[in-house]
Amino acid sequence: MNIIETAIPDVLIFEPKVFGDDRGYFLETYRHDIFERHAGPVDFVQDNESKSSYGVLRGLHFQKPPHTQSKLVRVVSGRVLDVAVDLRKGSPFYGMHVAVELDSDRKNMLWIPRGFAHGFAVLSDEAVFAYKCDNYYSPAHDAGVVWNDPDLGIDWRIPEGDIALSAKDAALPSFAEAGAFDFESKWHVKP
Repeated sequence: MNIIETAIPDVLIFEPKVFGDDRGYFLETYRHDIFERHAGPVDFVQDNESKSSYGVLRGLHFQKPPHTQSKLVRVVSGRVLDVAVDLRKGSPFYGMHVAVELDSDRKNMLWIPRGFAHGFAVLSDEAVFAYKCDNYYSPAHDAGVVWNDPDLGIDWRIPEGDIALSAKDAALPSFAEAGAFDFESKWHVKP
């Protein structure tokens, strides 16, 4: 497994080794020892999957304390632009984002630690998106940031007229209004 640091060091790209032949392929999508060596301790408790068409944008989502979540995300089929926004007030990367193209050919994954908002936009005709969470979904703690906040300046790589949002995501607050997490050592999970 190849691990790549992004512009925000706590957000990591995991590139698994894919072993293929004329019968198909094999890969390890998660290995606890390798993961913890690079991202720190984690206990995944919930797996989720969604299917979306071209232009669907889901996010930017996060959960408020005490139900914050870290996520390990990947694309089972198709291609997405995956985005993580640092909400950790006091972090040297506060308000910055990382945008990574994830696709089913490379089978790359993105680690999004607690204290980040997360979203993705589908770049292919359709995509199946899967992710592991280290805390259960809590509707009472569900929150988000609007996708097109000019303070964030995210290029979703899709024409605005092609973007499809849920009513909930279209009504999310701005980055300034969404709230932040205090940046403490507990948010920095690397050993």
